[in-house]
Amino acid sequence: MTQAQAFYVVGGRQRAPRSVLEQDQAWQGYDQGLVLHVEAESGEVSTAFTYVSPPDVVAEDGAVSFQASTLHDGRLYACTETEVMVYTLPGFEQLEYVSLPCFNDVHHVRRSLRGNFLVANAGLEMVVEVTPQGEIVEALSTLGEDPWAGFDRTVDYRKIDTKPHRAHPNYVFYLGDEVWATRFEQGDAISLSPAGRRVDVSGERIHDGLLHEGRIYFTTVDGKIVVVDAESLERLETIDLTSFHQDRSLLGWCRGILVDGEHLWVGFSRIRPTRFRANVGWASRGFRHSKPTHIACYDLARRECLTEIDLEPAGLSALYSILPAGRSND
Repeated sequence: MTQAQAFYVVGGRQRAPRSVLEQDQAWQGYDQGLVLHVEAESGEVSTAFTYVSPPDVVAEDGAVSFQASTLHDGRLYACTETEVMVYTLPGFEQLEYVSLPCFNDVHHVRRSLRGNFLVANAGLEMVVEVTPQGEIVEALSTLGEDPWAGFDRTVDYRKIDTKPHRAHPNYVFYLGDEVWATRFEQGDAISLSPAGRRVDVSGERIHDGLLHEGRIYFTTVDGKIVVVDAESLERLETIDLTSFHQDRSLLGWCRGILVDGEHLWVGFSRIRPTRFRANVGWASRGFRHSKPTHIACYDLARRECLTEIDLEPAGLSALYSILPAGRSND
C-alpha cells in the first residue's frame, strides 16, 4: 500500500487528573514525551521511547512532551518545550542535549546548515540557532523586530508561561540557505532573511512546512493540506481531508505530515479543551463526533482514506511528527 514500511510517531501523553476538581479544568498538560513505532501494513503500534524532563528545566507542573522533530543522517533531532536533543536510532541513545533559559514553548528543532540546532522558540516569538555546547549563534525575530524586545535575557523563561503569543513560530525549514518559519497565529510562512519573503498559507492556523521534491506541505488545524511551489512560492492546491470521509467526523487537530510516494500520512490529535477557544472555533461546525488521536493514509488521486491507525491505546494524546523509520526527512 505504501513505500514506507514503518514510522516513528512523535508526541506526548496527557497527564491524568490528580483530583476530582482537576477533572473540570480546561488544561491538564502533558507529563511524558513519547515516540511510537508504527508498522504501515499491519497497523501494529509499539512504544519505542519515553522521556520525562528533569525538574530543573521545567516549571512546576509544566508540560512535558516531544514536539515536532526531524531525522537527519539516521539520527533523531527531538525537542521538548524547554530542551533539544539528538538520539541514535533505533536505540535512542542520547548524543547531544541543550536546555537554555530562553527556551520557552519550543515547537520544532532541526539541524542547521552549520551543523547546529535550528529551533522554533515559540514562547519568545523567535527562531534561534544554537551550538551543541549551548551557545546562541543567532536569534531571529518572527515579528520583524529586535528579537529580545520585550524579553529579559536574565529571566529563566523555562519556568514561566508567556502565552498568548503574537506569532507562535512552530516549524522551521530551509529554502536554499534562507531560514523560514511558519507562524501559527498569522497562518503564513516567512523568510527570516533580510529579503523577508512571505507565503500566505491559510486563513486558519497552521503547522508544518515539509519540503519534499520542490513542494512545501503545510497542515491547517482544521484538516487541510496546503501545497506550495518551493520556487515560485505559489499555492498549488488546498486539499480538504474532511471531504475524504463520508461520516463528517471531527478528524482532530491536524498536525504532522509525511509524503509517502503517491500517498500522504497525516496526524490528528483528539480535540481537547483549551484556554484559547478561538484556536478550535472550527471544531463546532457541523461535525458529528470526534476521533481519537490517530494517523491516516490518504490516496490523493483516488480521494480516498486508505487506513486510520488509532494511537491512544499506546498512550499518545498529542501528535507532532510522523517520521519515516530508516530514512531522513530533512
